[in-house]
Amino acid sequence: MRTRKSIKTLTEFIIERQQEYPHAKGALTRLLNDIATAAKIVNREVNSAGLVDILGYAGKENVQGEAQKKLDIFANDQFITALQAGAECCAIASEENEKVISFKNEFSELGKYVIAIDPLDGSSNIEANVSIGTIFSIYRRKSEIGGGTLDDLLQPGVNMVAAGYVIYGSSTMLVFTTGKGVNGFTLDPSVGIFCLSHEDMRFPEKSNIYSINEGNYIHFQEGVKKYLKYCQEEDPVTNRPYTSRYIGSLVADFHRNLIKGGIFIYPGTKKNPKGKLRLLYECNPVAFIAEQAGGKATDGFNRIMNIQPESLHQRAPLFVGPKDMVEKAEEFLKEHSPA
Repeated sequence: MRTRKSIKTLTEFIIERQQEYPHAKGALTRLLNDIATAAKIVNREVNSAGLVDILGYAGKENVQGEAQKKLDIFANDQFITALQAGAECCAIASEENEKVISFKNEFSELGKYVIAIDPLDGSSNIEANVSIGTIFSIYRRKSEIGGGTLDDLLQPGVNMVAAGYVIYGSSTMLVFTTGKGVNGFTLDPSVGIFCLSHEDMRFPEKSNIYSINEGNYIHFQEGVKKYLKYCQEEDPVTNRPYTSRYIGSLVADFHRNLIKGGIFIYPGTKKNPKGKLRLLYECNPVAFIAEQAGGKATDGFNRIMNIQPESLHQRAPLFVGPKDMVEKAEEFLKEHSPA
């Protein structure tokens, strides 16, 4: 008789890990559960978007000047509602809102944490039915009382207590770290529960994928161009040429590379010297996960998690993936950097 594999749910997993911290009171556990709850609701709408009036543009722009889609607004509303109701979070910084959303009701203003979040990454791919996602980073608040403030959010990545992403694809997965490794949970749609499916995720030892929008090649720095040529050269010893894979959704590209092994690059260009990815709620959480999975994340010269943010929607170039691939890219950047 076949023995059924033991299933560990997200709730069971984080309660179990919580016991490793004798002074923990469960606030972070409840906060992660609030995020998971909102993700389930967003997942339901993503999967039925073509059947209801939720595809297409909402006729508005977000603070980045990008056209908001209906699912962007829906996802943003769901995470704000869930996090405010959960009362463990006192403020949110969202890609969809210009300013910090501060919770000032009698419960949420006592929350110990603040969250920076991109509620729906890669939404430009919605109509093409390409995987999209949610990215978040969690920090302890610096202020002592009242609703959270901008200063609570403007913390370097090294101060993160947790970070993660949800990918809405052929299956829906929640991947996160609290600084003790990376674990992935797949949503069982029949019962609506996230179950541990990818324990202690690490970048593969041998990686041969690079992910970058090569359509912008002419605008890249010389060091980036040289690195791409290096990736395309034939060399059996280093398993080159590498394979080019680019989806155009940070969550989807990073998730694939974490599973398959590869570097994701979003460099600065002549038009956008700082790139287009936001430091607080895109670069930082991905960097934390990468480092916990044995990888590295830099802006080409400096560790992403050491950068002190100066504004809520600050941008930064991103080179993230296995250490050897990121360090090789850094070599080319430093060698060809203008004096």
